[in-house]
Amino acid sequence: MEIKLLRRDIKNFLKKHNLVKKWEKAKKLFRENFRHPSLKVELLELKWRGIYSFRLDRKYRALFFITNNTKIEIFKITKHYKKLKKTDAKPKKI
Repeated sequence: MEIKLLRRDIKNFLKKHNLVKKWEKAKKLFRENFRHPSLKVELLELKWRGIYSFRLDRKYRALFFITNNTKIEIFKITKHYKKLKKTDAKPKKI
């Protein structure tokens, strides 16, 4: 699958957070096999929006959508979300 050129702000983010090499590696894996296990590609909620993500490393993920059947567009690099534990969701008593 082809990846559209990154916007300047995303390139700057990758440089600022020292992720350029990790981006290049993930991009290569994605082009060869977008279902590669180390990418951990997933469709995010709400599924009807069609937003996907793949892993750059344990901390960062690339968010993207499919523009047509052969191209994807990365629109954001984010820190990996953290799932709340049941105990984290409860308010603390004072």
